[in-house]
Amino acid sequence: MATTTHAAVDLGASSGRVVLGRVGPDTLEFHEAARFPNGVVPLPDGLHWNIVGLYEHALDGLATASREAGGELASVGIDAWAVDYGLLAETPTGPMRMLGIPYHYRDGRTAAGVDSVHSKVSFAELYQRNGLQFLPFNTLYQLAAEELAGQADRLLLIPDLLGYWLTGEQRTEATNASTTGLLDVHTRLWDTGLMSQLGIDEQLFAPVASPGSTLGLTRTELSARLGGQQLPVTLVGSHDTASAVVGAPLSSPDAAYISCGTWGLVGLELQEPVVTDASREANFTNEGGVDGRTRFLTNVMGTWLLSETLRSWEAQEGRAQDLTSLLEAAAEVPARDITVFDVQDERFVPPGDMPARISELCGERDLPSPEGKPQLVRSIIESIAVRFAQALNTAADLAGRPIDVVHMVGGGSLNALLCQATADRSGYPVVAGPVEATAIGNLLIQARTAGTLSGSLEDLRELITRTHTPTTYRPRI
Repeated sequence: MATTTHAAVDLGASSGRVVLGRVGPDTLEFHEAARFPNGVVPLPDGLHWNIVGLYEHALDGLATASREAGGELASVGIDAWAVDYGLLAETPTGPMRMLGIPYHYRDGRTAAGVDSVHSKVSFAELYQRNGLQFLPFNTLYQLAAEELAGQADRLLLIPDLLGYWLTGEQRTEATNASTTGLLDVHTRLWDTGLMSQLGIDEQLFAPVASPGSTLGLTRTELSARLGGQQLPVTLVGSHDTASAVVGAPLSSPDAAYISCGTWGLVGLELQEPVVTDASREANFTNEGGVDGRTRFLTNVMGTWLLSETLRSWEAQEGRAQDLTSLLEAAAEVPARDITVFDVQDERFVPPGDMPARISELCGERDLPSPEGKPQLVRSIIESIAVRFAQALNTAADLAGRPIDVVHMVGGGSLNALLCQATADRSGYPVVAGPVEATAIGNLLIQARTAGTLSGSLEDLRELITRTHTPTTYRPRI
């Protein structure tokens, strides 16, 4: 077959979409079949996700994709953010029911979970076992604070939960499983010994399955909605960053990547994890990648700071903000008016009034508080770029590997000011694009599973290089 058509369900923290792609040995074409909103749902007991609404939107998007493909969809793949989950309980009739509403990782309940976990297993031991940087919202900390855990028979991460609702089959895709803190960093299997130490029932977790395997066919009850088809659901790199790294056309063995969206995931693709004391102290993580690769990276605050700042202004002024004009004005701000601040400060993690929080931090640190919108936007961008540069250099030192180029993919790659600032602050050329790296990575693994493509990740990325033209930003200072 020359080409096949696939649908990528790509769920992000602020929106979701279904991307329809046509893939072949010399073809990589795609467009959005549907886009829908996503975000924090504040309820009296905390922050949640509207997971049922996301599932309904995904079904509608798949129905649209099926129509546009003329009933010729070869498969579906799902990727989403990491660490969050739904809890399910057995029922007398067969299908499991969901317990409660999945929490949002930014909910503050996990603080108690951190203390509970670390009272049983030190962070140093955890790092040797799971290779993960400390993030207070990792799944094992959420579980320690989970009131419903004792009533649950199964835990499924967000993309696996949607996969279950689509097919009736339960698996935990390996790249997302690696973000739970409960997967052995070396074997990439569940660490049942660690679960026992933490008092977690190992039966709560579905078997781990690798990207490129088939979860199952969509349920017959959905066929009428999906154009009369039962569609194969392929397990891709279901952690969206895993798919984004597949879709990053790494042009050199010494290339680094930044998958830049709400978060900036800064790191290297390695063959083996790095679990040294130095990497633990630098808060670098070893997450599973497609084809057994390791994503050695750290989380840096990404465009969340900028988007929350715009939301704050919109709420205060009752009108939309023109980001393009703000970026143009920010580019003209002289160096003397730029304040570089620590974007990793914990006060920036929850939603809220970012301009006020930035001003508060600057006051505490004796830094000049940015005055006016252009100054604040430029200071945010330069502060993110400084942290990106620090993370790149630390990654190279910890892995013992040089960096010769940085590939920035995702929504942040559209921000020319951020790309240039990252090049200037790091001293490395920054190759920006593709913006849709996550959807591309999702589609490529589906196409390889279908037999349309073959070869290694490098072979798949060569197709991206031949079909997409990036923009390169070279250091100016």
